[in-house]
Amino acid sequence: MLPIAIGTNEVLIIIGVVVLLFGIKRLPEMGRSLAEGIHEFKKASKKAREEEAAEETKSATEAKSEEKQSSD
Repeated sequence: MLPIAIGTNEVLIIIGVVVLLFGIKRLPEMGRSLAEGIHEFKKASKKAREEEAAEETKSATEAKSEEKQSSD
């Protein structure tokens, strides 16, 4: 990943541009939408990690049972 160093001046410029583009009234609405999007993304990635871990556990269990059957 690229290191990103944003100083105070850059942050103020970005905020100023956002206010000019969207207006002060729409900022809270946009903030809520952004927060909801981040929340949904985190929830989906957590679910995907849990499913992947469950699949790995299931695969390992099946492999052990197959080894046991083949050795008998």
